[in-house]
Amino acid sequence: MARRLVECVPNFSEGRDAAKVRTIAEAISAVPGAVILDTEMDHDHHRSVITFVASPEIAVEAALAGAVKAVELIDLNQHRGAHPRIGALDVLPFVPLPGVTLEECVRLAEKAAAELWKRLRIPCYLYEAAARRPERAQLENIRRGQFEALRGEIGADPDRAPDIGDPVIHPTAGATAVGARKFLIAYNINLRTPDVEIARRIAKSVRFSSGGFRHVKAMGVDLASRGMAQVSMNLTDFEATPAHRVFETVKREAERYGVPVAGSEIVGLIPRTAVEMTAEYYLQVENFDASMVLENRLEQAMEGRGGLKEFLDALAAPTAAPGGGSAAAASAAMAAALGAMVARLAKLEAAAFEDFRSFFTEAVERDAAAFREVMGAYRRPKAERAPYVERALEEATRVPFEVLTRAGELEARLEELRASAPAKFSSDVATAQALARAARQGARANVEINLESLPEGEFRAKVRAALSEAQGGGPLS
Repeated sequence: MARRLVECVPNFSEGRDAAKVRTIAEAISAVPGAVILDTEMDHDHHRSVITFVASPEIAVEAALAGAVKAVELIDLNQHRGAHPRIGALDVLPFVPLPGVTLEECVRLAEKAAAELWKRLRIPCYLYEAAARRPERAQLENIRRGQFEALRGEIGADPDRAPDIGDPVIHPTAGATAVGARKFLIAYNINLRTPDVEIARRIAKSVRFSSGGFRHVKAMGVDLASRGMAQVSMNLTDFEATPAHRVFETVKREAERYGVPVAGSEIVGLIPRTAVEMTAEYYLQVENFDASMVLENRLEQAMEGRGGLKEFLDALAAPTAAPGGGSAAAASAAMAAALGAMVARLAKLEAAAFEDFRSFFTEAVERDAAAFREVMGAYRRPKAERAPYVERALEEATRVPFEVLTRAGELEARLEELRASAPAKFSSDVATAQALARAARQGARANVEINLESLPEGEFRAKVRAALSEAQGGGPLS
């Protein structure tokens, strides 16, 4: 199976000293398994963004390595820039890539926040999917008043107390917002005017909080070094609100003020899908499809030679894992992938199907790993075996039960898709529904057989009760 990776995009409050940013980046890349994909610096924002990928087991340590250097090199008391900030390491988001779930990234965010406080005494606020308070899901609420205001309020106002750590700000490194989120595009549009008020008015017209686009956050920024103003944005769901739509709106708004657009810029990286959507819009290619992109077709060909064949070979091998539980999860992953395909072709929302696909793809390996743990537990000396076997069997039961439940949710979403997609996609949806149904039935069979090996107790009783109420459930025989 493909390696599981997390994208991490720490933002540091340093955008003018290249040597400092390079030192922070080197500390991150020095952690074995962490690979830096991109480093961006901006003089006016006085901010740098480092994008790296690593396995979930390594991502937190790599981020902490960068944080240690940031604390050594950055003093917020001396920092002034156009971008709001509360910390030397200002924000630390964990982003799931295929094979990793958003829920897993929430756990990584919580772990990173706890370690930032434990090792560096940096108080942390959890945002986006990791938020523990509804108002903190939005990063701008956490950064209200920036470092200077937070310094005075963190210990005086209970609403400003951190989620992790004592209500005491680090004297030079401030605080950090740590979160889990889906992929976003940091997208800036530069205006050929030094009048930042125009940029602020345009930002207000496009951002969601002021009545603009649903998935856009925006602010006006003074680019003093370039003699321009900027509409600085985060596109938090580029499929629902694509970049080209935002660009055209900003351009029209600027024209109302007699101001031309000087250009736009991407901070960090952009998904290939976003570029494909923009190309389709501007080129107006009538038969455009992602499979027309050379790199996509090559990857599909390589996956056909590698990933699926490798999994099927492992499934056919005379070993206990991967087995039926992994096959059930793989069946659900294919169902979700088909659902995503139909949704995209029908110009419908595909994000939910991609979430399902990530979950089930991860579950394939989780199920196999859980069964390997069971086999390892049985190999322990007989006198000490029982508690290890019980714990391993519980995990081996928990994974297929999660697959069972989520497969039922996927079936419901596919039924909605069947009702809303054009009739020409009916066979694809029907295939997806059959695969999801098979996944549910296979996962249920795995849960039941594992329960038989577990001793009577709270866990077994709880799962039996939940199983009878699960989607597609019914009483156990």
